Order: sequence, then C-alpha cells, then structure tokens
Amino acid sequence: MRTTLALVAGATAFQRPQLRTRAPALQARAGAYLEKDAGGLYYVDLQHESGASAKVFVFGADVTSYKDAGGTEFIAVRPDAKMDGSKPISGGLSHCFPQFGPGAIQQHGFARNVDWDVVATAGSSATFRLTPSQYTKDMWDNDFCVDFTVSLTAASLDTKMEVRNTGDKAWDFQAALHSYFDVSSLKNIEVAGSFAGATYLDKMLDPPSDQTEARKALTISEEYDRVYKGVNDCTLKDSGKGKALAINNGAGWKDTVVWSPYGDEGMGFDSFLCVESAAFDAQTLEGGASWVGELSLVPGGL
Repeated sequence: MRTTLALVAGATAFQRPQLRTRAPALQARAGAYLEKDAGGLYYVDLQHESGASAKVFVFGADVTSYKDAGGTEFIAVRPDAKMDGSKPISGGLSHCFPQFGPGAIQQHGFARNVDWDVVATAGSSATFRLTPSQYTKDMWDNDFCVDFTVSLTAASLDTKMEVRNTGDKAWDFQAALHSYFDVSSLKNIEVAGSFAGATYLDKMLDPPSDQTEARKALTISEEYDRVYKGVNDCTLKDSGKGKALAINNGAGWKDTVVWSPYGDEGMGFDSFLCVESAAFDAQTLEGGASWVGELSLVPGGL
C-alpha cells in the first residue's frame, strides 16, 4: 500500500520518516507520497491530477523523473548510476553546491551526496532542505540553509532553489543543476536558444579557452563540455519523440552548461544530454542575504 508523507521538520539529518497509510480508493489522487527505491533510498513521488508525475530522491534532493500527462519521460538517469547512496546519483537534476566542478573541495561540492530534510509538502509539491552537518563543516565551514522546492503542474515541472547565509560572515559559492535530459538519440536532438554570437568556455580544449558560437542551435556529434555564459533560454527539440522541452531559467540561473560524454557506451551517452542551469561565476552572500535560482521545464510540440 502506498503511504503519504509525514514530515521530519527541523531534523539535523534525515531520519526514517513516520508514515501513515491511505485508503486504496484514494491512492490515484494528486499528492506527495514517500516511496523506497530498490536500492534502499527514499524518494518523494509527486503525482498531479492531470497524470503528470515526478520523482525526487531525498539523497541529494535529486529529481530523477519527470513525465508529462501523456507519460513521456524527460529526465534521464545513467545506466551506470549507483542508486544505493554510495556515491552521487549520476542523473536527474543533480545539485552542484557550493562548488561547480573541481576546486578547493570535492568535485561539484557536497549537496548531491547527502540526505536533505523534507520540510514541507502541499498538493503536488515538496520542499527539501540542506543545512550544515559535521560532514559539510569539515570541508566548508560556513553557516547556510538551502531550500529546494519541486512543484508539479498540468503543464510544467517548476523548481526553486534558495540559498541563504544564516551567519554573520560573508562567503562565496557556485551553484548548478547538473541536469540530465532523456533523449531518443543524440542524432535526433537540437538545442535552440540565444547561442549565436555567445561566448562559451570550451573545456575540451587544452588549455580550456573562450570561443564564440556561430550557430543558432546546437547539435551533438562529439564530446561536449561547454559553458555558455549569459545563455539561459534553451529548448531541447527531439524529433524522435516528436516533442520539445523548454528549459526556462530565471533569477540566478544565468548560464548554461552543455555536457555529453559522446561515445561512452558505459554511460549510455546516446540516451541523454546534459543542459545544465548554472551560476558559473562565484556569488557572494553577505550575512543574512539570499540567492534564488528558478527553473521550469515545459513540454510542448516541435
């Protein structure tokens, strides 16, 4: 029997939630349900009355599935992903915080490989919270609170990430959603957006260097790792699915990273493309200040 979610509000670490059961006749209604994956990890299953659904793991607050009302999947998880908590989930809308890429602490920070607290649910929406623990303090000793809200509607999946400095000392951070999008095949994909004339950092070059994009839309036929500064209006067009997905970034998500391990069969390269929402340049938060990044995924026709 499915269960509704009872919150563990105010906890300093994720605990096994207390659960209450629903009557079987009510199980098809919209709401937020706590489930347990085969690997032992808890996730929140969001259901909307339209038939749209989403799946958000407590581990990493990672959205690993979004299906529209017609049942089309738009988010990918790699076939080599570990789903037991032994390492970050390779897929979904994976959090990079407080660092993007390599740097002073571990790759992409720590937000993607710790449990978040579930602090609120309302209808087809859930809010996850990350606060300091001894694990995070050992590598990044700052006072912070990150809330990530995922809301499901008939027409979209909406997310809001709010980073707050809860201390008195200013600190810098980077943030990104390392988003894996499900595709029928890379040969069927075009990424539209305000790319023409944009400057991008090509991290595949040695050394990495800035280049100027001449195309209005991107196609993928080689390995990609590019940071498009100031581009945040992408649409992923998939002729194999016959659908498009608008990746509508707002507030602090000002940049787009396009990544593909083209040719890597072990990663299942031909089944996904990463079009990442990013704040690539370091952001400074004074004590008591906050930063917000908003992303809406909106399915539509070609």
